[in-house]
Amino acid sequence: MDAPNPSVSPTFATSTPLHVGAIGLNVRDLDRVLAWYREVIGLAVLERRNGVARLGAGGLPLVELRQRDDLDSDDPHSAGLYHTAFLMPTRADLARWVLHIAQHRVPISGASDHGVSEAFYLDDPEGNGVEVYSDRPPQAWDWRAGMVSMKTERLDVERILTETGERGSFSGAPDGLRIGHIHLRVGDIERGERFYRDAVGLDVTRRREGASFMSSGGYHHHVALNVWQSAGAAARDPRRAGLAWFTLEARDQAAWDGVQQRLAAAGTNVTPQEGGFEAADPWGTRVRLTRAN
Repeated sequence: MDAPNPSVSPTFATSTPLHVGAIGLNVRDLDRVLAWYREVIGLAVLERRNGVARLGAGGLPLVELRQRDDLDSDDPHSAGLYHTAFLMPTRADLARWVLHIAQHRVPISGASDHGVSEAFYLDDPEGNGVEVYSDRPPQAWDWRAGMVSMKTERLDVERILTETGERGSFSGAPDGLRIGHIHLRVGDIERGERFYRDAVGLDVTRRREGASFMSSGGYHHHVALNVWQSAGAAARDPRRAGLAWFTLEARDQAAWDGVQQRLAAAGTNVTPQEGGFEAADPWGTRVRLTRAN
């Protein structure tokens, strides 16, 4: 019998009571953006019709792109998406992807060793930030008084590349690829925490100047907020391209009930959706709550 292939298995990030499922982006040039997520990230096109495309890995939808011809470009000083973080199941998967983008001369904007993870940063053709990363084993994360240490240091890329393994070159996103976390631009950190911590139910796992990191179930972070360029931002302008929505998935009934109860207690308006419901954070970013598959 063949040995299990770890590249097909999602990681700790999606085993928690709440976790990120998918994102929706409003785009100005569907063909160009779709090609980038397919060719650079390796996502498969699962469906495309009527100006909407859905891409994913292992048959699971992760990104929905919706063409809108009336949009202005996103404004990095407004509330919205800082980056979507695609989590590789293993370090070897990350290494094969790094070789892939190097061979195709894909520009990156940065690479960092965060202690809990090793990450590369880049932008899609319309300026939406993207992170591609792999986690170090959770047992190696440094927790103190309920907060996790997440450094930002130079990444040893050469050491990562020694772990490409025997599975050949990068031929597309591995089946276990998931969105590990989402990082948002907001106008105010405290106000953002009142929504994502108090109403949604995430735990703050780290704070640094101008940023807050939150998670469910002891992950280092599922949602991050920052005001590095967007302090004081008002509600998001729906006429701009960029993030339309993202999903948080509830793994079990207790998590599902807890979110609903907290949102109701906070007086948050919710809108029924197929398979769940939708709420909006203080800047109009839509959060879809669904049950995990």
